Amino acid sequence: MSLGNQDRSATGTPSPAGTTAPPATSEPIKAIKLKHPWRIIIAAVLILLLVWFIIDASQREAYGWPNVGKYIFDRRISAAALVTLQLTIYSMIIGVVLGLILAVMRLSPNPVVKSVAWLYLWIFRGTPVYVQLVFWGLFSLIYPQIFLGVPWTDFGVNLDLGFMQNAFVIAIIGLALNEAAYMAEIVRAGLLSVDAGQEEAATALGMSWGQTMSRIVIPQSMRVIIPPTGNEVISMLKTTSLVAAIPLTTDLYGVARDISAVTFTPIPLLIVASLWYLLFTSILMVGQYFLEKRFSRGVSARRPDRGDGGATTGAIAGASIEGPAGNDLGGKG
Repeated sequence: MSLGNQDRSATGTPSPAGTTAPPATSEPIKAIKLKHPWRIIIAAVLILLLVWFIIDASQREAYGWPNVGKYIFDRRISAAALVTLQLTIYSMIIGVVLGLILAVMRLSPNPVVKSVAWLYLWIFRGTPVYVQLVFWGLFSLIYPQIFLGVPWTDFGVNLDLGFMQNAFVIAIIGLALNEAAYMAEIVRAGLLSVDAGQEEAATALGMSWGQTMSRIVIPQSMRVIIPPTGNEVISMLKTTSLVAAIPLTTDLYGVARDISAVTFTPIPLLIVASLWYLLFTSILMVGQYFLEKRFSRGVSARRPDRGDGGATTGAIAGASIEGPAGNDLGGKG
């Protein structure tokens, strides 16, 4: 009889006295990580291949490692690297400003303004940047000067385009005009990512269009604009190697190519230029990471350092699953 009572009390059934015994507490589940032997094998093979390539490359004379060490910090190379940075910075500044203007034009209710912006994007995104740079290099031959005034009359002024014969200026203009077409779509996507209710609420509060854009829309759209803009900066740094189409030969790749043509060492000079490009892109990638982290505060759903510290493996009694709150990512305000 006592054994029966013990069995029923263990299962939580009523005892003869009419009392219910508390349910037995379950033991925590001991989680065992799955083993992935193929991951270890693939990782070991990749490491071995990398080590083999490094050892093999260090023994090949064609790479010319002594010449790499000789020219890596050459004064001509460092000066050319500075020119490459200047091309990147100036072109991106102009491209971002023009891209912002084009994005606003694309969102304008005026069909003429919208069509002009669309035509600009169609031309500059539909033709290769190398072809565009060749065209801008020949622009001063096509238009030595431009007449600004009343058509078919002599009333106006002639604008001299002698500055378009400067290869450095032409390179900046050509790269910036091409970049503006891509930045326009990036900015437009960022502005459209902000809910339209934000603008309506700002208008209801009496804010002007400029105040709405500067205080409400643009700050929220930056988390969408910053990542692709960082990629465009890195891409622009590498695109500067195409300015030889103008021709401009004072950039990093142009100087490395000229030196290799004299010393007959093309491979070592290509390695030198690649190392400088890798240095600049690495710095830009670090800066992009911190900018993304700065503008994605409070909106990122993948933050491992924000997890619930109290969750344990095991059976959780009485747990309920609720939908996202109104202020959570993915919920409705």
